[in-house]
Amino acid sequence: MAADVILETRGLVKQFHGFVAVDRVNLQVRRGSIHALIGPNGAGKTTCFNLLTKFLAPTQGQILFEGHDITREKPAQIARRGVIRSFQISATFPHLTVMENVRIALQHKLGMSYHFWRSERVLDTLNEQALALLETVGLRDLADVVTVELPYGRKRALEIATTLAMEPKMMLLDEPTQGMGHEDVALVTQLIKKVAANRTVLMVEHNMNVVASIADVITVLARGAVIAEGPYEQVSKNPQVLEAYMGSDAAELQGAAG
Repeated sequence: MAADVILETRGLVKQFHGFVAVDRVNLQVRRGSIHALIGPNGAGKTTCFNLLTKFLAPTQGQILFEGHDITREKPAQIARRGVIRSFQISATFPHLTVMENVRIALQHKLGMSYHFWRSERVLDTLNEQALALLETVGLRDLADVVTVELPYGRKRALEIATTLAMEPKMMLLDEPTQGMGHEDVALVTQLIKKVAANRTVLMVEHNMNVVASIADVITVLARGAVIAEGPYEQVSKNPQVLEAYMGSDAAELQGAAG
């Protein structure tokens, strides 16, 4: 595996009672890139994510991370290697403050989860780290706000902060802008771009404007198989991709970069 490829799949297959949800997918994600996985509903994107984070076991094929075969490893082992799936693993606690949420994530990383009786000196150190993370995602001024009171987009930003607390080498973002208004989409899109500056991001995303604006490489799935890969300008004009999306979705695909 090339040194600049952090994650690779080789002939990845997942079958459910004879139905092929992921069909011989070969994927290479380069270190330091934003790589988007797109496709119409039922294309196999979420199943692919579940295979990479080991919530599902592949029927066939290999998964390599930093050159190590992780195909048979468990989700906790994958997470310890630095592969963190955001927005699902990093659920926030609604009735704790923004600061407390990040501090819990930091405690977990240090192997001292929920040890609230720790000395003030240790907790003060966590507070400093937590504030630095909140600064990164633009939430420092909201550190004492109870999480349930945050607007939707800010909750997503907090989830990114708790994920960053785990020091990920690679972040897997599953539909990060789903259900958002335009303002929140813009906020989270810029945040993803910012935190990806020295990390690798693999994301599933339906919003083509988001994909067009920040993805370095796009892999398109249809019926579980890869039908195209490359920069947005290239895949958005691919006849197979347009056929897979069809109708209004295809128009959105072509118009996103405009």
